[in-house]
Amino acid sequence: MANGIFGIGISGLTAAQAGLVTTGHNIANASTPGFHRQETVQTNATPHYTGAGFIGSGVQVDVVRRIYSDFLESQMGRSEAQASYYNTYATQVSQIENLLADPAAGLAPALQGFFEGVQEVAANPSSAPSRGAMLAAGHSLATRFQTLDNRLREIGTGINSQVESTVSSVNAYAREIAALNLRITSAQVDPSQPPNDLLDKRGQLIAELNELVGATAMVQSDGNVTVTIGSGQALVVGTQAYRLAAVASPVTPGQTDVAYVVGTGAVILPPQSLTGGALGALLSFRADTLTDSRNELGRIAAGLAQSFNAQHRAGQDVLGALGGDFFVLPQPVVTGRAGNTGSADVAATITDAAGLAASDYRLAFSGGAYQLTRLSDNTTQTFAALPQTVDGLSIQLTGGAPADGDSFLIQPTANAARDISVAIGNAGLIAAAAPVRTGSSGANAGTGRISAGEVSVPLDANVQQPVTITFTSATTFDVTGAGTGNPVGVVYTPGADVTYNGWTVQLSGAPEAGDAFTVSTNANGTADNRNALALAALQGQNVLNGGTATYQGSYGVLTSSIGNAARDMNIAALAQDSIALRARESQQSMSGVNLDEEAANLLRYQQAYQASGKVIEIASTLFETILGIGR
Repeated sequence: MANGIFGIGISGLTAAQAGLVTTGHNIANASTPGFHRQETVQTNATPHYTGAGFIGSGVQVDVVRRIYSDFLESQMGRSEAQASYYNTYATQVSQIENLLADPAAGLAPALQGFFEGVQEVAANPSSAPSRGAMLAAGHSLATRFQTLDNRLREIGTGINSQVESTVSSVNAYAREIAALNLRITSAQVDPSQPPNDLLDKRGQLIAELNELVGATAMVQSDGNVTVTIGSGQALVVGTQAYRLAAVASPVTPGQTDVAYVVGTGAVILPPQSLTGGALGALLSFRADTLTDSRNELGRIAAGLAQSFNAQHRAGQDVLGALGGDFFVLPQPVVTGRAGNTGSADVAATITDAAGLAASDYRLAFSGGAYQLTRLSDNTTQTFAALPQTVDGLSIQLTGGAPADGDSFLIQPTANAARDISVAIGNAGLIAAAAPVRTGSSGANAGTGRISAGEVSVPLDANVQQPVTITFTSATTFDVTGAGTGNPVGVVYTPGADVTYNGWTVQLSGAPEAGDAFTVSTNANGTADNRNALALAALQGQNVLNGGTATYQGSYGVLTSSIGNAARDMNIAALAQDSIALRARESQQSMSGVNLDEEAANLLRYQQAYQASGKVIEIASTLFETILGIGR
């Protein structure tokens, strides 16, 4: 009997001690990331059968259990991966928002300053200081485009660095998880006795990996965990860790892509396959917001250069020469894929900047035909041959021949803001005047008048050829010197447009037979401001986006879209942070350490320990009493 009481007391001491140790372990790790509360699972020991029935034989500790819910852990992991995604994206897009919306450093004040310079020349066309100010404002505008694009490219370079460091961290996590898989399976000799602390450490590593790349973990029957990312690429299988690599993009110059290492090669993962965690946010931001911002800024630069140049060429400088280009019009960049096997050389030119889309294109050759995909919306067109003109862009095959599977990246506007510059170096070359002037014969007897005249854009080759309009009666006139012939008997309608050789004038009043009017070269037209007025008017004209937007309007749409994206991402980040917090609170309510509860457990196990000791003490007294009977 004494041995039975002794055994019961010792089992109680052992169980209480295990409870005290477990409780102390919980308290010590209350702030340890990834730690799950543990508790001892006790069952009664096998009772002994006696004539009086079954007599209990104490208690035994079956297992130290880790309080864990796979559902709550998965829910928390998904929410924290999304929170990491939105917070990373919001941080990146806010950089562009702050850049473009800056009231001093954005493009809007530079555009306004430039057109104020144009208006100054329109007001004082013969003033050298006014012309110098316009030229300086043009340089400032081009520099502002370049500065903004340079900052966007710096953000892209920063993305490359972050991609490289994140990939390195992902690989390190994969190695550690694989090593822990080995330790766990080695330690877990009995499946019913799990190595709780190792499992917690592995779970914390998976959680941290999940915030980087959005990982899915599946526990196998042998205790190993398999970790996959993206669209199912295995990162950890048992004790084997696979790798990602940060590689130079074979398609987009200057871009670092993420690749999945397979043997001695690597397969580039498309950005849309990595949709969670910080890495997914970086790739998505670069593919969408950053690329779109550079393309849209470049489209404004290209549109400004082409439309302003076209009007400038319709004017005349102080030396009487026709105007040239005011800006250097940046041209598209075409890059062949690194793996192309054909000899084709592909080029592209901007034919109509107003029709340009703020997008890159991929031209692929397959099955004897060309497929052109607009990457902003994945719209695809198929052509049997080149050249082709799409979205204001002419695409030509300039040499060689493509092989099946060859592809080319066409970037019409990605570098336009970087490459725009002022083409003239002398303020005297600003074409403020119109290239033609009108006049009337001093012998005219009627009250007919002729307007100053306007020229069409682009200029007609015969625009400066002298033309004489002679009235043969009060209602008809003949034209001599017109490039299209010498029309006779033209009916006169007061105020109606008269157009020849690319110019347009209006005749009004009551001319008489014999009255004559001339349209000729604008000699000594330094005080003429007609083309300067036309240049200034471009500021308010819808010359971009298919003739639906002004320069400032297009930039405003860009700034607004980035602002909306930043606001949406900030709202999404706040909402997802709240969801992640609630998920963590739910997980912690079950698996976290409650110090008040653990303090109560300490008292409980302490009392149990003392009581078990008292049982042993009484058993000892009883044993001594029995021994004393025989003396």
